Amino acid sequence: MARPRGVEDAVILRAAARVMGRVGPTGLTLAAVAGEVGLVPGTLVQRFGSKRGLLLALADRSAEEAGELAARPRTAHPSALGALTALMSQTLAGMDTPESFAHHLAFLCTDLTDPELYERALAVHRAQGRAVEDLLAEAAGTGELRAGTDVAALAGTVQAITAGAGLTWAVERRGSLVERVRRELDAVLRPHLPAAHPNEPEES
Repeated sequence: MARPRGVEDAVILRAAARVMGRVGPTGLTLAAVAGEVGLVPGTLVQRFGSKRGLLLALADRSAEEAGELAARPRTAHPSALGALTALMSQTLAGMDTPESFAHHLAFLCTDLTDPELYERALAVHRAQGRAVEDLLAEAAGTGELRAGTDVAALAGTVQAITAGAGLTWAVERRGSLVERVRRELDAVLRPHLPAAHPNEPEES
């Protein structure tokens, strides 16, 4: 069946992510997403079939874009560590309140129990991990990090501390999530900086 013209899938999927952050898994419906972009629910039924179909499409798009999104901070920052800080902040886009963080976390819990969604979530996680490791390797090569730094192990720590910072921030509710992530990331990277190195992780 031909798709109705007017609104591209990418626009609908971005709208779905916004609705996801506002209402969580139980509130996300095709009608809610359709209303976000000014369509009737039947249009989304024709394109995605069901709410699950929409979620799978959103997961596919996230997996496809993971590498591209990871590359963007590098073009905007002169240092690898500055790009790393921007990248980890970027992974939490749309989670600027404890409520929106909780809603996205609820969807992650769904991803972990659904084989098809889990496959896509793992692909995104691995793509981000490769980007983090590449930036750390670049930082070690240019002297931003100490020579001999185990960048593979440090990359895993960076991803883990980012996820943990989100949970801690949502409970404590002090400052912004991005500020919390930057502070924790700075603490993780500081022991790996060369002595008297002027280029610590930059703000963005």
